[in-house]
Amino acid sequence: MSEERKEKERLFTVKKWNAVAMWSWDVECDTCAICKVQVMDACLRCQSDNKQEECVVVWGECNHSFHNCCMSLWVVQNNRCPLCQADWVVQRIGR
Repeated sequence: MSEERKEKERLFTVKKWNAVAMWSWDVECDTCAICKVQVMDACLRCQSDNKQEECVVVWGECNHSFHNCCMSLWVVQNNRCPLCQADWVVQRIGR
């Protein structure tokens, strides 16, 4: 086929495109069960103290996730997962 014929057979030509991406934490539930704020956002305490950058997510071996600062306060009173009541053992802390 000639180039001219190929040009005529095309339905459209892409002249410009913009890619859009979005990220999120690798979590089973997207809301911290302790403070009720989405884990992608800073917890209420970090928002009020202007420490949004320091607020990270912590996962337990039960695969439930919470803000690390919320869970740090929780385990002082109760060393169990707030959702499933399994013994709280940190699987990983992420940013």
